[in-house]
Amino acid sequence: MTRMGRLGVLSAVASFLVSAQQTPPPEPPAKLQAQPHYTLGPDDQVKIWVLGVEEISDKPVRIGPSGDVDLPLIGKVHALGMTVEELKTELVLRFSKEILKPKVSIEIVEFGSQPVSVMGAVNQAGVHQLRGGKTLVEVVSMAGGLKPEAGPRISISRRIQYGPIPLPTARPDPTGNFSVADVSVKDLLAGKSPAENIMVFPRDVITVPAAEAVYVMGEVRKPGEVALKENASISVLKALASAEGFGPAPSPKDARIVRIVEGTKERKEIPVDLKKVLAGTAEDIAMRPNDILVVPPSGPKKAATRAIESAMQTVTGIVIWHRP
Repeated sequence: MTRMGRLGVLSAVASFLVSAQQTPPPEPPAKLQAQPHYTLGPDDQVKIWVLGVEEISDKPVRIGPSGDVDLPLIGKVHALGMTVEELKTELVLRFSKEILKPKVSIEIVEFGSQPVSVMGAVNQAGVHQLRGGKTLVEVVSMAGGLKPEAGPRISISRRIQYGPIPLPTARPDPTGNFSVADVSVKDLLAGKSPAENIMVFPRDVITVPAAEAVYVMGEVRKPGEVALKENASISVLKALASAEGFGPAPSPKDARIVRIVEGTKERKEIPVDLKKVLAGTAEDIAMRPNDILVVPPSGPKKAATRAIESAMQTVTGIVIWHRP
């Protein structure tokens, strides 16, 4: 190779080395990038660099159960509840007593404290740790999935400093301290609205209310609660079918719906001739949440009345007890 050729190769190598030195280090994976307002907690791991302090290596430091980190020259620093920027400011202040104009850099390398509360109709309600980025579906799965009585929507509450929840239903709560939103369970789990499967933030509160219900009592095969899974109401015939139809001795023409008057403990009765409804000659009335369909037994009117009253008292007590 000629002298000029060798010089060209050396020049190219030098240019490459200079370029490599100027290239910034790669960003941490997206799921490990903290939100600006993320507050540090026990078991989080951070890398701390302090220019001119050789005693601090690039080995990750774990925040202890008490929320402290132990560093050379300055000792213990209480990091619990601080953001990365707040901890950086505190370290600059502490190291400035030991060195001139300290330059500090901090990076979270592992999230160990990302509590999220999952409440309501899930199999393992309580506080769970995100351990990195998790979507809404993943968090519900962490909580053991939905119970059979889960309602049709999931609500999310988030501290306002994290910004509004990125959902069309997002709105501030009355205090102005939280952003709240809700999503359809059916659409979310069916994957119909992928954009609603949002990333969950630390200290979010996920609530799955139990489905509202109506009640079918009296001369039916399976008396009890009928959950309103996806709709705000259910027809009388559908409610009767959910109770597996009439029992051995019904009086369908004397059935009635008992409805709690909103805002009170009073109740009103709506006569329903199920015989005519089944024949298609009477309206198939829509039952509202907490309505009670009572099918009395056939026989003496007094016995039927007592059966209706007993059923109404039992279920009315349940409805009032469960009312939020």
